[in-house]
Amino acid sequence: MTGPYPRISKIKSTAELKGYLDKLGLELPCDEAILTAPDSPLSNPIEWNGQRAGNRWAIHPMEGWDGTTEGKPTDLTRRRWKNFGLSGAKFIWGGEAVAVRHDGRANPNQLLINDTNLGSIESLRENLIAAHREEVGEPDDLYIGLQLTHSGRFSRPNEKTKPEPRALYPHPILDRRVKIENDDPLFSDSEIDQLIEDFVIAAKRAATIGFQFVDIKHCHGYLGHEFLSSIDREGKYGGIFENRTRFLDEILKGIRAEAPGLEVGVRLSAFDVLPYRPDPETSTERKLGIGIPEECQGEYQYHFGDDPFGAADEPLGDAVQFVQFLLDRDVRLVNISCGSPYYNPHIQRPAYFPPSDGYQPPEEPLIGVVRLLTAAKMIKKACPEALVVGTGLTYLQDFIPQVSQALVREGWMDFAGVGRLVLSYPELPHDVLTTGELKRKKICRTFSDCTTAPRKGMASGCFPLDPYYKNSELGEAFRKLKSG
Repeated sequence: MTGPYPRISKIKSTAELKGYLDKLGLELPCDEAILTAPDSPLSNPIEWNGQRAGNRWAIHPMEGWDGTTEGKPTDLTRRRWKNFGLSGAKFIWGGEAVAVRHDGRANPNQLLINDTNLGSIESLRENLIAAHREEVGEPDDLYIGLQLTHSGRFSRPNEKTKPEPRALYPHPILDRRVKIENDDPLFSDSEIDQLIEDFVIAAKRAATIGFQFVDIKHCHGYLGHEFLSSIDREGKYGGIFENRTRFLDEILKGIRAEAPGLEVGVRLSAFDVLPYRPDPETSTERKLGIGIPEECQGEYQYHFGDDPFGAADEPLGDAVQFVQFLLDRDVRLVNISCGSPYYNPHIQRPAYFPPSDGYQPPEEPLIGVVRLLTAAKMIKKACPEALVVGTGLTYLQDFIPQVSQALVREGWMDFAGVGRLVLSYPELPHDVLTTGELKRKKICRTFSDCTTAPRKGMASGCFPLDPYYKNSELGEAFRKLKSG
């Protein structure tokens, strides 16, 4: 099937959705009706390693582009974290990506964890808990972590400057995208040794202010993810699997020594595909073209894992090996994503409407949804001891609860993870479990404005559906930007 594709918001019943999935040849469990607690599988608590989460809803980490240039939260940041608390979800996966040092910030307004900013980051967690207690109930079974990152190739830490990428190896396509020059230095082994210490220090700081776990980010093209594809890098951090995972292995050893009792999770891009670009033959002055893969000489080896719908005999063999590596080190929390929003957003964040720097979807977005959820299923089946958070549910819109509860019941995943949905409708998990009724006007329709805004240097938020943003000066500025 080629586009344009029918909008999922026009599908009016689960029977119609199932029929359309059958037509596409896609397997995706879906219940007939929304179940409330205690009948819903999403309401079941889960315990591990002395930890407890009170239900099966998880909130993904998101970058808000709305901190200060020093890396402290602003009122916009605090509002977003408050919304995480009133969501009703009991598993807050990382809140958002927080840089472990200045040169690893993805944007000049990304949060930065250091001694100066520690108290303000602690207040985010405290405000989240207070909102949860007020709107949902006692927070004893609320499980909160902090995602730690270095943005590597996609670093842009300073205002009014070009990107300042720090890569691990030359990439034939992405070097052009981020304008890496021949004289831009790659990370040396000794610099990586120091970065490992920075991650351990950041994790220890997170533990001192009450976070129950940290996520060592390995997804979306950022530095942790790039380690996994450093096939032809020389030295102790490239080549064989043992070397490509040495960065994480050393961080884990450091955390065990410096912050015993702190749990660790990993958000993982379990597979990747070639970078995409708009097809110039279908692009116009006012509309992006359909996405097509970049040309690459020979076999494309700069990726980790293969498309689970592709031709590889073991498409997720790399990811399964990695998750088993985690389990061998008593790391059970795994959040399954894929690809990168920078170079192949249609697989990483299925949407009908592309962001400003993207392209028109080259496939029915539901294929992307099922591909992501199938990856979670395959990893859970291969590594049943892992506690798997699934990704890709937001595009399902009105059918998120019916699909999520079926997926958890049938063992595709342990937690239903939602991200951009929470920007427009944070209380959806609570509504699902208490009333079974959705506020349809608040459901994310994947307009991608939450991505377009930061791509243009603005804060991220839901400008079409959240009145706070829609009716603000930010909203007016964003509408002028889009109209231009």
